[in-house]
Amino acid sequence: ADAGLVGLPNAGKWPCINSVSNAGGRAGAYDFTTTRPQLGVVSHRGREFVVADIPGLIEGAADGAGIGDRFLGHIERCRVLLHLVDAQDADVATSYRIVRDELEAYGAGLTDKPVVVALNKVDTLDAELIAALSAELAAASGAPVFALSGASGAGIGLVLDALQDAILGDRDDGAVATTGEWSPL
Repeated sequence: ADAGLVGLPNAGKWPCINSVSNAGGRAGAYDFTTTRPQLGVVSHRGREFVVADIPGLIEGAADGAGIGDRFLGHIERCRVLLHLVDAQDADVATSYRIVRDELEAYGAGLTDKPVVVALNKVDTLDAELIAALSAELAAASGAPVFALSGASGAGIGLVLDALQDAILGDRDDGAVATTGEWSPL
């Protein structure tokens, strides 16, 4: 896949991939809904790219917990990562670090891939809380944070812009360009 969606279980990867592609999957109201990677084709700005929903990673995934080592192997074949963090998590920075630590522990250059960091499920929050959680996540990740809702589609266009820019290699330094600010309107 051109882009892989990574995150903890129930980070909202299925609603996100469904809102941007032809994947057509269903998510359950429980952890580990996705048991194998699912692919979808995204059409954006006159181009197409393939997105993979990687099953949720948990602490210890690099050592095989939750068969995470198999999931991490699929990430090796993704050019760019969209790291989704659930805005409903008790500590978004910790949620980010758990997945990032597993990518690092697995190795294979996963932490060298371009990454777009996004706070998901923001349709349930007010603008002040979105800003606070985004700032917390930006401090933990060292990257700009996009706020989005896979369920409502809010903020998806900006995330797709960033993914497409990273996939197409619009930047020589591998960094992901931000193309604007998300608004809860």
